[in-house]
Amino acid sequence: MIVERLQSIMSHYELSASSLADAIGVPRSSISHLLSGRNKPSLDFVLKLIKAYPEVNLYWFLSGKGEFPSEISVLDGEHNPKKDLVTNLKNKPTQPKGKSVSKIVFFYDDGTFETYHPKK
Repeated sequence: MIVERLQSIMSHYELSASSLADAIGVPRSSISHLLSGRNKPSLDFVLKLIKAYPEVNLYWFLSGKGEFPSEISVLDGEHNPKKDLVTNLKNKPTQPKGKSVSKIVFFYDDGTFETYHPKK
């Protein structure tokens, strides 16, 4: 049940209902209604939860299948998408011999971007 999975998330992060609501930007009553079984989570709620806590596996949260926390939470205590991407690209087994990554561009949803040049 989603209520149990939501309680698991709150327990894992040691969150109260009000602190979870504040963290994901929803009214505190939303959490209360979800936990009591009065309401089911909206798409907006689910997206905010997944964005705030990337270790929450979407499929697990919705269906109960899969695992929580997902493996990305085990990265030296902190998830660093840029570092992970660069590491994965450098260690990519299908990378053609004699070729290496020269530039990575990160595009952000606010319209800005950042260019990363890995050290050779």
